[in-house]
Order: sequence, then C-alpha cells, then structure tokens
Amino acid sequence: MLSLLLAQIVTAGTTFPCTPTRVWDGDGPIWCAEGPRIRLGGIAAREMDGSCRRGHPCPRASGPVARDALVRLLGGAHGTTPTGHVVVRGPTLQCRSEGHAKGERTAAWCVAPRVGNLSCAMLRTNTVAIWPRYSQGRICRR
Repeated sequence: MLSLLLAQIVTAGTTFPCTPTRVWDGDGPIWCAEGPRIRLGGIAAREMDGSCRRGHPCPRASGPVARDALVRLLGGAHGTTPTGHVVVRGPTLQCRSEGHAKGERTAAWCVAPRVGNLSCAMLRTNTVAIWPRYSQGRICRR
C-alpha cells in the first residue's frame, strides 16, 4: 500500500487518503502529504491568469477567487510558497482515483469530513463549472 501512495499517479479505481498541504487553483492540483497531486473530478476552474483553456468549461469566477474557495474548504490558508502555491492544513480527504489527469496529477473524487464531496462543494461556491465530459453523470445537489 505504501508504494501505491508514493506513486505520482494513483491507479484508477483505488481509494486513497490525501492530507492536503498546498493548492494551486480551484480544481487543483492539491498536493497530498502522502505523495499524489490531485486534480478534482468533474469540475473546471479558470487558470490563475484568468484564462480558460480551449475546450474547457469557463466559469465566471476568477482563478484566484476559485482557489481561495478551495483553500477555505480545505481548512484555510497558512502562507504561500515561493512558487505561489497556497499552504493549507486540514483534515485528511478520502479520494477515489479516476487515473491520470496530465501533468503528473491523479484525477480524483474526494470527500472532506466537513464538506462532503469536494467537487460538489466547489460547485456550491459558484466559482467553478461542471465539466460534463468528466463528471460521469454524477449529480451534485446545490
């Protein structure tokens, strides 16, 4: 099990813990103390420069606003790194991998103790958009 958690990409279908340590933007990556970097499943956020990538959903909220919403859901900001990542400290998430998400990230659906499904919680903040291609028909109650 330990070797699985140290791998950058967690095999699809595997359930794994993620203790968040830092965040880049509103849909990830979320760096996990256990090793993986998570790209949240089924949602899309603007890039930090405000752009939206071609073919991606483009929510109204800015990248920093979406990132800050995710940071609050994960337990709040505790500084920044020299690269601009926000340091977070919060409870361990329980995640289920959907496999590779480009850029050495694991696509995953994660549940946080206080907020439940993190992708759904982000949708409720109105800072991200649902991405039908990757939402796999999962419906979040708003």
